[in-house]
Amino acid sequence: MRKNSVKNTRINGEVLKVLAGIIRGEIKDPRIPEFTSVVSVEVAPDLKNCKAYISVLGDEMDELNALEGLESASGFIRNRLAKELNLRNTPDIHFHIDRSISYGVDMSKKIDDVIRQDEAKRAEGGSDD
Repeated sequence: MRKNSVKNTRINGEVLKVLAGIIRGEIKDPRIPEFTSVVSVEVAPDLKNCKAYISVLGDEMDELNALEGLESASGFIRNRLAKELNLRNTPDIHFHIDRSISYGVDMSKKIDDVIRQDEAKRAEGGSDD
């Protein structure tokens, strides 16, 4: 099975959906904030390993705590995945922090700041044209 095959894409989607449900509703670890979401999942073609990219609303300490909590609950999560999904192998899950959302928000703020500065310069009469 190729990495970008239709079957692999479908498996990634199912694992993402089930994993998000498990994290949202079944894990009771206080280290995992309520606003922890699964951004994407990459299951290896041999179904042995899985990279799960998570996003946490909060600061860097919240991210590290969530990662620690998810790693400690990985056995439970893998067990629940095995019960929910009918796969030949249940993959080992490796969690990674995805900072793309916070990066996008930060870049958007910087763009807005530059636009405001440009508008302020034009309002003062200091046209660069």
